[in-house]
Parts: sequence; structure tokens; C-alpha cells
Amino acid sequence: QGKCPEDGWDESTIELFLHELAIMDSNNFLGNCGVGEREGRVASGLVARRHYRLIHGIGRSGDISAVQPKAAGSSLLNKLTNSVVLDVIKLAGVRAVTNCFVVPMATGMSLTLCFLTLRHKRPKAKYIIWPRIDQKSCFKSMITAGFEPVVVENVLEGDELRTDLEAVEAKIKALGAENILCVHSTTSCFAPRVPDRLEELAVICANYDIPHIVNNAYGVQSSKCMHLIQQGARVGRIDAFVQSLDKNFMVPVGGAIIAGFNESFIQEISKMYPGRASASPSLDVLITLLSLGTNGYKKLLKERKEMFSYLSSELKKLAANYNERLLDTPHNPISLAMSLKNLDESNDAAVTQLGSMLFTRQVSGARVVPCGSVQTVNNYTFKGFMSHANDYPFAYLNAASAIGIKKQDVDIFLKRLDKCLKTFRKEAKQEKSINETSDSNATTEQLED
Repeated sequence: QGKCPEDGWDESTIELFLHELAIMDSNNFLGNCGVGEREGRVASGLVARRHYRLIHGIGRSGDISAVQPKAAGSSLLNKLTNSVVLDVIKLAGVRAVTNCFVVPMATGMSLTLCFLTLRHKRPKAKYIIWPRIDQKSCFKSMITAGFEPVVVENVLEGDELRTDLEAVEAKIKALGAENILCVHSTTSCFAPRVPDRLEELAVICANYDIPHIVNNAYGVQSSKCMHLIQQGARVGRIDAFVQSLDKNFMVPVGGAIIAGFNESFIQEISKMYPGRASASPSLDVLITLLSLGTNGYKKLLKERKEMFSYLSSELKKLAANYNERLLDTPHNPISLAMSLKNLDESNDAAVTQLGSMLFTRQVSGARVVPCGSVQTVNNYTFKGFMSHANDYPFAYLNAASAIGIKKQDVDIFLKRLDKCLKTFRKEAKQEKSINETSDSNATTEQLED
């Protein structure tokens, strides 16, 4: 039926299934005689076993989704993976999606592929309107495709950084709709930035007849992000949305899913990919989804939401202990931010030092964002880089509740963060004591004089 099974399969069943697919490829036929330049020959048995002898990859030279006659098993694997992934995207909240395919590139290069496909539809266009998000790969995806990013700064609403819709529309009017390739929006992002106002952007794109590409990097795991995409497509225009395999399905880095609501446009993107492609990302995600089943994946999504609430409440308590606060970012369903205002004011280097302290204590993924850092990416200079704004009011620390996180991860992180902050508090007290002593000595000397 091409759908993800409700209950996951055991490993033996999955391996049997993969071996059945592999013996349908010509390189595994008994008595096969190959005289071409690409015959699925592998020098190492270890490499062959690692890939379950599915060596031919996916697609043909003209289309990554095409069937390869001498690799019937690999072609079937590709078709089934795309079908199963489409089923899971619908399950995660984007019911209206009509087509998708797994591409063996991470999110940034997959976005580039989408932009290059749009180039043929809009030959005059040279600009991409991009509500700012300080993450290098999505910015470089536009540069690599040969377009000029038009950066739209975010609006500060309370603690949150939100899409400036008026500025987006003003840029469209100033540049001319026909000169704009697309609007490139974002769902999943680091707090205090929150997902873009997708519904409103989709309506603007529909009104001006401008394509709309959504960077949904780790948004499949969030019902809120998926709901935004579903609603955006319902009320306006979304041409494609791109998501990472590793961030959403816990597989090795190297693959993404390009999905959309117009079947022919998604097929156009798949035909734009030059040559054949590695089957590894497709194989990894198919094995994972067959082992989890829809029930297993839904359980992971539920646990992630529960851990987000737990992380939020515990981080709020910890922040209060140090006269800091958990930033109020209700529109961000995955990432949280805790202010480091007092730490920043007491010692310029303390904020970045906290980041290195956490890293050396094996806390990965937590981001410490100082005020006022400047970074140049492909000749574009960003003020306040990493904070998604030129002048965010204070320094902060990020932590995220992503799929697969456990209570143990949260507890250990909080314990180690607490220990690091205690070190700074102790140092601050010692410094204050030294200053008070030196002031007292100076006063005594003045009196004696």
C-alpha cells in the first residue's frame, strides 16, 4: 500500500525485506555479466554488507525519481521510501501534501535545488526575499544558486522576533514582483526567533504571484510548524517545503525531503537533480520508519512535546535562582532561551566562557549568544549574528527539546548548567569581596593621613 506500517517490524523482518530487494538488482544476479562502466562492483565485502548489497543508487542520469531497469530492487526501494515518507508527513500534520521525494543532500543544498528549478520559471528574477534567520546554510543556499538575498529584519514583539510583513511587502513593491524569484521563509528556528508568519506570507505570495519556499529544517517533529505549512497552503501559496532527515527521523546526516502541494512542480525539482544519487539516505529512513511504525513515531513526537514542557518549567526555575528569566517565546515549539543579562553585565567574556564550559562538560547543542557579535557570510555583514537581530537587548542561552530527547538529557544539562553558573557566582562574590577589602583599606589609609 506504500504506507508506513502502524506497528514497527523487527530487525530480522526488515533485513529479509532488504535482501529480497537487493537480489532484484543485476549486480547480485547469479551469472551476471557486466560490461558497462557502472556495474555495481564493490571491492570491499564490508562496504557491500553496510549497504545490504544495494549498490546501484537511485534514479537515472536524467531524473532522480526514475526507475533504473538493471536495479529493480533499488528503484523499488526509492519508490517505497518516498511513499512511506509522504504518509508520515501527512500523519505529522500536512494533510494536503501531494508529492515528496528524498534527496541525498542536507537541507541547504536541497533548498538550492528548489531555487535552481524556479530559475527556469522566472528567468528575469535575481532576488530572494528572506526574513532574517542567523543560520549559515540557508543563507548560503541562495548565494550558491546565484541569487541575491534581500534580508528583511525581524520585529521585536516582547521577547520574540517575528516576521515584519510590512517590510516584506515594501521590498516586493520596491523591487518589482517579476524580479523576485521567491520568498524564502522559515519554520523551525532558535528562540527568541519564532516561526515566520507563514499564513500571511503565503497570502502575500499568492497576491503578487511570487513562489514561496519554506525551510522546515526540523519542523516535521512539531505539530505547530506542520500546522503553519498546512494553513499557509490552504489560504495562500507555498510551492515547496524542505526538511532534514537526520533532525526529524534520527538517521545519519546527508538527506532531506523536498515536499509540496503541486505534484508536477515537485517532479520538476527531482528532474533538476543531475545524475544518479546515493540510496543511503533513502535506505536509512526506510529502515527507521519500518522499525518504528506510525505508532512508534507518534510516541516519539508525544515524548518530545512532554520533554519541551519539562525543560521549559525546569529551566524557568533555574533561571530564577540566578536572577535571570526564561524568555517568553510561546510561538516557538522546539527551542527555548534563558537570559544571561547579569552574567553579561558583570563580565564581558563570561557569556562566551559559559558556552565553552558547557561544551567541555559534554553538553552539546546548547548555544550561548553574546550581544553585538558581527559576522560576514559571503560578503554580507550581519550585526548581532546568531541573535537574528542587529540589537537584541541582552545575551542569552539556547536549549532545544528535539525528537529523541530523554528526561535524563534534560536533568544532566540542568545540573551541569547550574554548576557552571555557580562557578561564576562564586567568582563574582570573591571579586566583590576583594574590591570591598581594597576600598576599606584605602579609607583607613585616608583617615590615618
